[in-house]
Amino acid sequence: MIRINLLGTPKSRRGGSSGTRRTAPVALPSEGPSTLLLALIIGVIAALGMGAYYVILDKQHTALTKKLQTAMAENQRLSIVKTKYQESLKKQELFERRAKAIDQLKADQSGPVDMLNLVADTINKTDAVWLEAMTNDGKSVDFTGTALNPNAVADLMANLRKTGAFKTVEIRETAQDPQNKEVQTFKFELVCEIGKIQKKTT
Repeated sequence: MIRINLLGTPKSRRGGSSGTRRTAPVALPSEGPSTLLLALIIGVIAALGMGAYYVILDKQHTALTKKLQTAMAENQRLSIVKTKYQESLKKQELFERRAKAIDQLKADQSGPVDMLNLVADTINKTDAVWLEAMTNDGKSVDFTGTALNPNAVADLMANLRKTGAFKTVEIRETAQDPQNKEVQTFKFELVCEIGKIQKKTT
């Protein structure tokens, strides 16, 4: 009886035979070239990224350097302005002190004159009193004079207070003048503490 193998593949026999044909293994494509290419691409991308980042940092550094230079120049300019301003303040203070010193000298010179004018006007406005002596020590003024009666002395004290130039007006002594026998007169002595003299405007 004849058997026909339609598949064309001979059946293997037990024990094997040297004439049996074996199928050769199929070779798979190697992955080496693809991995190397991918690594190369990644390296190029990384290098480009680092280059771009360096360019950005360089631009930022340049911009910050310019801002720093501008700030330093502005600071130097403000420092010069501040120095000039302080110098002007010192000059202004010096001028003010000189002006105050000149005003004080004028006040010291005109003080006695103003006091004399003030006292003269007050005596002229008061009836029956005559001023004989006046002593000014800078703090107080002593008046010595003669009045026809005690009321005239009281009027003089009231008029001196009205001037506003004296803080206090006090009578130290008053007594009848024994030397004047024809007319009754009274000797008086006043002590007035100096305040602020008000200058009269014409």
